[in-house]
Amino acid sequence: MGGGIASALALFAAAPAWAQDLMGQPTPGGLGLQPAASPLKVEAHIFHDFILMPIITAICLLVLGLLLWIMIRYNRKANPTPARWSHNTLIEIIWTVVPVLILVFIALFSFRLLFAYHDMPDPDVTVKVTGNQWNWAYEYPDQGVAEYISNMLPEEEVAQRGMPSSLYRLAADEPMVVPVGKTVRLLVTASDVIHAVALPAFGLKTDAVPGRVNETWFRADRTGVFYGQCSELCGVDHAFMPIQINVVTEAEFAAWIASKGGSMTPATAEQAPGGTAAQVAAGTTGAPTATAAADAAAAPTAQTATTPTNAPAAPAAVAQ
Repeated sequence: MGGGIASALALFAAAPAWAQDLMGQPTPGGLGLQPAASPLKVEAHIFHDFILMPIITAICLLVLGLLLWIMIRYNRKANPTPARWSHNTLIEIIWTVVPVLILVFIALFSFRLLFAYHDMPDPDVTVKVTGNQWNWAYEYPDQGVAEYISNMLPEEEVAQRGMPSSLYRLAADEPMVVPVGKTVRLLVTASDVIHAVALPAFGLKTDAVPGRVNETWFRADRTGVFYGQCSELCGVDHAFMPIQINVVTEAEFAAWIASKGGSMTPATAEQAPGGTAAQVAAGTTGAPTATAAADAAAAPTAQTATTPTNAPAAPAAVAQ
């Protein structure tokens, strides 16, 4: 018997659930949420671990205690003559008011986190993400990087690259690349059916809807490779739409942009097709377009050149 207990303790100590969580990918047998790699995910961890979990645990223990107390105190043997009353005003007020107060308490922290997700700082990098059946397309409009397709790495190629087999269905052949410590805005849409961008380490989960552009953001606080997947049932190959984001240094990001034929400082709007103008048209930013800014700058010059200095002022427009 002693040997059986020792074996059980050894198995318990060696359980993979107690292994250190892997950064940017699922941990086999792991417990809890993936480690956070962005400020938003840190806030989500705090909300989950210190607000939701204590409340859930207290409610579960309270309900369990009430069930045990009722089963012991009011079973047929201990209480052969049941009471005849069916209402208690005080108890009914308590079980109505207390849940409302709990929900209001949760809402205070929930709205604060929700506001942080929608209060995006000025973005440093914009990436347009398009979901297709069944792959992802990425485009960097401000750097002039045209859309490219990101497909899942086949299982044999994962092995050929010396990557662990656990990265099958997570690794991609053409990942998204972003600089560390910079605010990255994602403009998310789809070309056919509803997909969803989900990357746990950054706290990302945004639907990709055809004919609509959704916006979200993140700021990676470390370099590395981070994995996610489509989290919307989008068809027969839904499980084969991984999202891989490589977070690199600014110098490495500039070199990658150059390798894709782009530039960190495009000189004209034509060198950044789909950039600021497309974002304004999509309703994702209030900034003026490059064309509008150029027109505004040129307007006073044109007026000065064509209007005599002693010309009378134009009459005010008459309201119709």
